[in-house]
Amino acid sequence: MQFVDWRLAAATGTRLVPPGPRIGLGDAVATVESLKRLAGQADEHVAAVTGLEPAAGSATTVVVDRPDWIRANVSSFAELVDPLITALMDKRGESPNRLIAAVGSRASGVEVGVLLSYLATRVLGQFELLGPARTEGDAPGRLTLVAPNIVATERMLGVDPHDFRLWVCLHEVTHRVQFATAPWLHGHVRDLLQEFLFASDLDAAALLGRLRQALSGVGDTIRGRGETSLIELIQTPEQRQILNRLTGLMSLLEGHADVVMDAVGPSIIPSVADIRTKFTRRRRDARPLERALRRLLGVEMKLKQYAEGAAFVRAVVAEVGMSGLNTVWAGPHQLPSLEEIRDPDRWLARVAPPAVSA
Repeated sequence: MQFVDWRLAAATGTRLVPPGPRIGLGDAVATVESLKRLAGQADEHVAAVTGLEPAAGSATTVVVDRPDWIRANVSSFAELVDPLITALMDKRGESPNRLIAAVGSRASGVEVGVLLSYLATRVLGQFELLGPARTEGDAPGRLTLVAPNIVATERMLGVDPHDFRLWVCLHEVTHRVQFATAPWLHGHVRDLLQEFLFASDLDAAALLGRLRQALSGVGDTIRGRGETSLIELIQTPEQRQILNRLTGLMSLLEGHADVVMDAVGPSIIPSVADIRTKFTRRRRDARPLERALRRLLGVEMKLKQYAEGAAFVRAVVAEVGMSGLNTVWAGPHQLPSLEEIRDPDRWLARVAPPAVSA
């Protein structure tokens, strides 16, 4: 039973998304080859910085355009969302047809497609986080690099293409190494997402009531007087607690990757300081409407995760070294909460990894 018309979502997204910068066929082929080569080189640099082993096996790296990124994410969403919603409806003894009648699979498909068409112009790379659960012995997940967005960004920033592409690859390869180091992470993320969904109130009347109450919040967001995302506007109190756990985890993952991509130093990426300065300025200097959309869609929350997570990682490394930080990958009990992300001393007091020897 499909609760979202995924085919319509893919068709809507790929129809609406702009193609990206103009690039000749020869340059396009060279860009794809360079990104794949640099992703392979990034493994050894990530290992040198983190002390974690690169993923074993033949991890897949693919370079895609914007429509291909949309299609891949629609497929991942469908594999994750449909079984979870079916399980939730079965648990409550409710008919899936009632939910579909309330929200409309085609309307939901259009909404998902519109959202993905926006995000597809901004994503530089992505480690496959959703999709089916993996079994022991499976190759590491797929790493996707969105070539037109990388080219567009390096041109806009006026940075060295080789340096910028390796810098982006370092971030995404770090995610691949995180999940290879902690195989339990994939299932843990899926469990949190299931908990989040199971805590929802799928009663159409209740959902409509929350949406109506949220209208003023949306208005404040658009006018720049609030930082609430759409998901925060309609969530239940129980979901808010689960979202805090998810946010803490994602802050760790994103902040850790941000620290690694900067830590390789100028001997590997000569212009790394210039790239970070310009990239941060680009995030900060978005136009008002762009910032409003980012807040509403939760992108602004993700940018906050980068900053808070990176501050947590740097503080912990300064206190107990990279080996002390690496105890976070031992199991879910070692993960910092959102409160601990914002106050690293609380995590250090609870987990007490060994301090760096003098």
